[in-house]
Amino acid sequence: MNKEYLNKIIRERRAIFPSQYNDKPVSKEFIKILLENANWAPSHRLTEPWRFKVVQGTAKDRLGDFLSDTYTDITSNESFSPFKHKKIKNKCKSASAIIVICMQRDIKERVPEWEEIAATSMAVQNMWLTCAANEVGCYWSSPALINYMSDFFEFEEGERCLGFLYIGNYDKEEDVTSKRKPIEEKIEWHD
Repeated sequence: MNKEYLNKIIRERRAIFPSQYNDKPVSKEFIKILLENANWAPSHRLTEPWRFKVVQGTAKDRLGDFLSDTYTDITSNESFSPFKHKKIKNKCKSASAIIVICMQRDIKERVPEWEEIAATSMAVQNMWLTCAANEVGCYWSSPALINYMSDFFEFEEGERCLGFLYIGNYDKEEDVTSKRKPIEEKIEWHD
């Protein structure tokens, strides 16, 4: 692999939001590649804590209805936003697929929980970089609503939801540039 290509993919990886997706579906074969690449993330003691639930087709509508209804149920009248309610549903409708990101805690608790969350995050980064390399949009969302996902899915003991990876094709002519502060501002060298 070309090292410069890897650097380019890492630096050009961006959040592409569901509102930016077009109607061209993401293939099941590509989703399988995403999940296989996720599976090669590192994990301490090989706990491999990442778990994924792929939501497509009419299941996206059911998830959107569940999330928007849950938002209505947990939000006070004063805080309720019709815009946010609609946005929750639209995210689900706009995505070609939604990968529900879950973490399965090692039942023996051989490693700290933060390490398993970090390992799951690295699995998501593998998927995100795969999307970037293939010009497929994706966005990791972790709203408070993830705390209610056990009312929608059956989870194994110790499993919990860490968010949603929305994926979809998008029109490449959109400007998706981003900026970072210089790395020198974030480093202390100790010799």
